[in-house]
Amino acid sequence: MTVTIWHNPRCSKSRQTLDLLKSNGVEPTVREYLKEPPSKAEIEKLVSQVGGDPRELIRDGEAEFKALKLRKADLAKADIVDAIAAHPVLLQRPIVVKGSRAAIGRPPEAVLTLLK
Repeated sequence: MTVTIWHNPRCSKSRQTLDLLKSNGVEPTVREYLKEPPSKAEIEKLVSQVGGDPRELIRDGEAEFKALKLRKADLAKADIVDAIAAHPVLLQRPIVVKGSRAAIGRPPEAVLTLLK
């Protein structure tokens, strides 16, 4: 089964997660989401694959988030999808996808559950 990492090579956690996957014998498909921005449908799918609170998928420390004058606590799923689609830098990173499940690599070891 294919493993995909939504990756930002400038992010240390993303690089650490990629290295962790490789050290566990996984050669993932690398999706540099800032070069190949996700569609709304892809973001909605990620939200469902990760599960839990969809607000975990949005980065509220980015300048773009502050410029939008959003409050993370007030965001509905649709707001999150719209914001990430318009500003892909707001997507939490890295995200590793395997089959119908996904995990945010914060900490990088959090993705290891997908490999079992």
